Amino acid sequence: MIGARILLVDDEVVFTKNMAKLLTNRGYVVTPVNSGDSAIRELEENDFDVVVLDLKMPGMDGITTLKEIKKLGLFTETLILTGHGAIDTALEATKLGAYDYLTKPCEIDELVAKIEGAWEKKDDAQKDDIQEKIKKVVESPSSAFSLFGKKKSKK
Repeated sequence: MIGARILLVDDEVVFTKNMAKLLTNRGYVVTPVNSGDSAIRELEENDFDVVVLDLKMPGMDGITTLKEIKKLGLFTETLILTGHGAIDTALEATKLGAYDYLTKPCEIDELVAKIEGAWEKKDDAQKDDIQEKIKKVVESPSSAFSLFGKKKSKK
């Protein structure tokens, strides 16, 4: 079985390169990017299960990126990475809909455990959405045209 599809977002190029290698070795499919803008472009083009997002980045910071991710309305969960001094910001991110947060540096096993939890939550949300759509179609078959007509556009 293929592991979760992960979008790794951090402005530290060496960090994303090394972390992508560690996660890939554990069976995940990892796409590393180094800015919030790049993350949004990737999410518009490809499906991801979990976004691992650094908060402190130049340009579009992690909070702004998270808000933009939420606007896209995707079935993905976001895991926040933050330095020790930014716990308040990480808590703000969870209030905005992030799954959880970890402080950097973090152990790979701890990160993997959080990714697995986020992936499971994402899958549960997707299943619930499908069940809700099936229920609506059973109650009103003509509603199927509006429920399943939304398809993410490829740019």
